[in-house]
Formats: sequence, C-alpha cells, structure tokens
Amino acid sequence: MGVDSYGGPVVIDLGLARGEPETYASPTRSTVPVWFGPLVAALLVLWCATASAAPPAPTLSPLLTLSVGPADSYAVTDSGQLLAQSLGTLSLYDLSTGRLRWSTEPAAPTYRLRIASGLVLLRPWSAGLTGLGDPGTTAVSLATGDARWRRTGNVVTLAGSGSLLAVAGVRSLTGPGRRVEGPIDAVDVVTGATRWRIRVPSTAVLQGIPAAAGNPPRLLLVHDDRTAAVHDLTTGARLATADLPPADYGPDNPTVTGGLVLLRHPTAAGVELSAYDPVTLTRRWSRPAGDVYEIRDCGPLACLMGPDGVRAIDPADGTARWYQPDWRIVEQRGDAMLAYSAPDGTIDTVGLVDPATGRVLVDLHGWRPLAGAGGRDDLLVTHAEQAGARTMVAVAAPGDARPRLLAALPAGTGDCQSAPDRLVCRSTAGELVVWAYRQKG
Repeated sequence: MGVDSYGGPVVIDLGLARGEPETYASPTRSTVPVWFGPLVAALLVLWCATASAAPPAPTLSPLLTLSVGPADSYAVTDSGQLLAQSLGTLSLYDLSTGRLRWSTEPAAPTYRLRIASGLVLLRPWSAGLTGLGDPGTTAVSLATGDARWRRTGNVVTLAGSGSLLAVAGVRSLTGPGRRVEGPIDAVDVVTGATRWRIRVPSTAVLQGIPAAAGNPPRLLLVHDDRTAAVHDLTTGARLATADLPPADYGPDNPTVTGGLVLLRHPTAAGVELSAYDPVTLTRRWSRPAGDVYEIRDCGPLACLMGPDGVRAIDPADGTARWYQPDWRIVEQRGDAMLAYSAPDGTIDTVGLVDPATGRVLVDLHGWRPLAGAGGRDDLLVTHAEQAGARTMVAVAAPGDARPRLLAALPAGTGDCQSAPDRLVCRSTAGELVVWAYRQKG
C-alpha cells in the first residue's frame, strides 16, 4: 500500500508489535539491585555516627590555675581539697570541681601549712628570727576558714593522735620525733586553751605512741638524763617510767615502730637494738644492730636501714624476715611501700614493693615518685629523659610490671603533688595548676 506524503513529518504508530513489555512504562518492582538500599543506609548511619562523635577527652586537662609566689605554700587534704596560700591569702578549693570554698583576709605568709583535727595551723616565716619575737600559732577552721584561736609558741601534732601540743622550743622539725625544752602544754582543739602542762627541766625528745592492742595513743618523753616517761594524753598523767641505756638520743632515736619503742644504743659488744613495751617500758628483746642508722615502719614489720642494705624484722621478737643488700631507703606510702637504692651515691627508685616480703611489685627504675596519693594503691610517678626535656607522668599500681603512661607535662612544670585523679604542679610562670587526669583504658 502506498503512502501519501504532503511534505510534512510522517508519524508511524508501531503499536506493541516491536516487543517492548507493558511494564516498561509503569514497572511493578524496583529496577535497582537488591543490595543497593541496605548499602546506602549503612553508609548514612556510619557518616552520622562519625560526624556526631565527640573527640576523646585529653588524658591530662587543666581544672584550676592560681597565681602564687615561689615561696607560697600549698597542701592537699585527706578529703581531696586544695589548701593554698598566695601572698598571705589562704584559700580552700574543692579538687573534684575546682570551685573555691572559702578565702581569708591576707595575713603573714607561713613557711608550711599543717592540718590537724579539722584545723589549719599557721606559723609565720618570722618564727625563729632574732629580734622579731614569737609570732605564735594561729588556728583556722578547715571547714569555714574562720580564725578559731591564736596562742604563743609552736603548736605541734603527734603521730597517730589528734592531740595538739604547744612547746616553747623545737630544735628539730624532721623525723618522727622532736627535741623540745621548757613546758609542754596540751591545747584544747576548740578554744586553744591549755588543758594540762608537763614541765621539762631541761630538754627531752617528744614522740607519739599510736593506739595499738586496745590501748589509746599516748605521749613518750625521753629526757636528757635518759629517763623515759609515758604520759596519758587526756590528763597528762605519768603512766610509766624507765631508765634507758646511754645512746645518741634524737628525733629518730628512739622510734615507735610496729607497736614497740625501738632504741639503738652502744654496748661493749657493739651497737644493739632494744625493744620496749609502749605501755610499761619494760624491755622485750635485744639484738645486734650492726651499722643501722635509721628505723622505719614497713607495714607490719620494722625496716632497719644501713650502708649494707635494708633488713626487715618482726618487731614482736626481732627475728629477720627479709633482706635486700642493694636497697638503702624505704618509704611507707599508705598500704604501699617504696624502695630506693644508691648505686653511685645518687638515689634511684627501685620500685613499689610488698613490705611483708620485700618483693618488687612494680619496677620504677628511672622514675620519680610524687608526694601524695594517686588513689587506692596507685602512685603517680614522673620521668624526664634529659635536662630540659618535657616530664612524662605515669601511674604505678600493683599488678603492672611497669608504670602506665598518662601524658607529658607542659614545659616549665614541676614541684608536683598527687591526689586521687588530680595532679597539682607549680609552673615557672608563677602559677599553681591543678590537672584532672584519666587513666588510659
């Protein structure tokens, strides 16, 4: 059949004869692969999670910064608070939040902040300077910052007791004991008044005897005539006396260790170590002491330190429990103990050790332990590869062979003290910085 043409476009209707399915115009199922939808959804979820996730918190982050002078004192309390003095202004901060709890009016700066029985005991720098007189001791409430009382003399604390004693003269402030002279006054914690007085004719070594075996804490005085006396801390009454052998009496001799009074004294056969009952002052036992120059607590034991090493004994009978010939010093830190050596005359940290066995729990060679407590059995330590290098901070805890690294301190940071989950350091910029730290998982 012919086709008529009129010079315009020709449209030919092919119908469905070409073979195209009817569903091409309106498909009844998806024309994309079945895996395409789940893949797009998964990619979208991953993108949203990545975009919304916050970056990990820094291991060490500043919580509080204070302006302080190089001689200003600070202390971390057992309850996790920072007590700091800046140009005579005393302030207390909550270490958990960094918030200021209270602040006092400026007063004479002190060389040390002492905390006892809920009080802050302040004694100005001028103490002991000739011509300036006795500045006395001022007690400030740790809870509120209010001044509670002030009295003349130096008010001291006793180990293992909440008692406060005012002494007329202190010739040594180091070691577990103090050499005093003149009257000893028991101070009322609330009012600062004298509760009782013991008159010391000349000088004496003053020490506290902690509570043990059901007995309350007591006061031990070793007079310069070698007479030892135990006094009741409630009334000041003398409970027992004894004549001790000739010895080099001082702040570290005798010592109260393991519930007994231990005294190093010379004999015809050499230096001996004798143990005395803290209640009756009767002699319990005596053993050769060798070249021992200091005695310290070692958990349940007593550690004898000397040039030939550290020897731990049972204070009940003096028997040896363990011996470390390369150690020179041990230091009790709560329930843990640190050991130090001196291979070339330079003190080096051996490690965190078990005081009952002398076994090294964490190797700390090259690390420097910080004062304070890291929390639980943890101990914060620092390490610098060389002079001028940034200081690394780590956590040492029983169960770890080596310290766990936390972070590097900023340059110019030092003189640090630890607290649970906190690190307090001075900086060369004249600041006291409190860092919050978290241990890496």
